This record gives sequence, structure tokens and C-alpha cells, in this order.
Amino acid sequence: MNSDIVLTILLSLRMKHPKEWARLQDHLAKHGLKVTKQREVILDTFLEKEHVTAEELYRTLSRHKPHIGLATLYRTLNLLCDSGIAQERHFGSQTHYDNVVHKRHHDHMICTQCGLIIEFENCDIEKLQEQVAARHGFTITTHKLELYGLCTKCRR
Repeated sequence: MNSDIVLTILLSLRMKHPKEWARLQDHLAKHGLKVTKQREVILDTFLEKEHVTAEELYRTLSRHKPHIGLATLYRTLNLLCDSGIAQERHFGSQTHYDNVVHKRHHDHMICTQCGLIIEFENCDIEKLQEQVAARHGFTITTHKLELYGLCTKCRR
């Protein structure tokens, strides 16, 4: 790939996702790691998805960028989690990666038949959790709520 094409790709990523690009760059610099084309392509592809597994992301990447290996993908996903761009979520037996840079806290409903993941926010649930914690003298620092069941489509 010639340098003009690489420069165009890098500038496109920086314009398309400036906040995420800056966050990843800062994280890499703090840890003495290099910015690579593979990491940039993985970041760009990841940011186009919601709740993606490493295997799904790998399949997407392999169609257009077959030179990116699964080990590189996993290492980059770990970097995205460490930098706060992604969050690893375990839904049943599968690990998903959630793009969380622009999201507030949210919870999930997961269909046990088709795997559909629905994000939701509910202030009443959040207040109840705080009340229960306070009753027990407990301070919540973080939490996750996952509801498992059947979506509308699978209940038919």
C-alpha cells in the first residue's frame, strides 16, 4: 500500500472518530506502544459495531483486511478496553465488546434464543439499587444488570 493511501486512511479515521482516535493515541503513548495500521483499522471497524464478539469482528475484518490476525485483534480489543473505548461484556457463554465512549451507563436485555442485545436505561431501577445498597451500608462503585429472556420475535 503506498504512503498516500495510508495517509488518506489515517486522516479519514482521525476525522471520523477524533475522540476515540485521541484516546487510543494517548493510551498507546503512555504505555510506550506504537500506532499501527492494524490497530487503526480495528478501531475504525469496531466503532461501526454494537456489542460485537471478537469472532464477528474478525470475520468482518478478514473480508477486507485479511492480513490482520486473530491474535492482533484480541490484543487490540484489550487495548481498547484498557483505554476506556470498549468494555468487555460476558453475556451467557459469549464475550462481547461494547463501544462505550459516547454512552452513559446502561443495562442489557439479552435474548437467549437469537442473541439479540437490547440496551436500556431506567432511572427507577438505578434508584432502587442505590436504596438497597444504602439499607445494607453498601456503596456501589459499579454494576451491571443483565436480563435474559426471549425477544418479541422469538416469542412468536
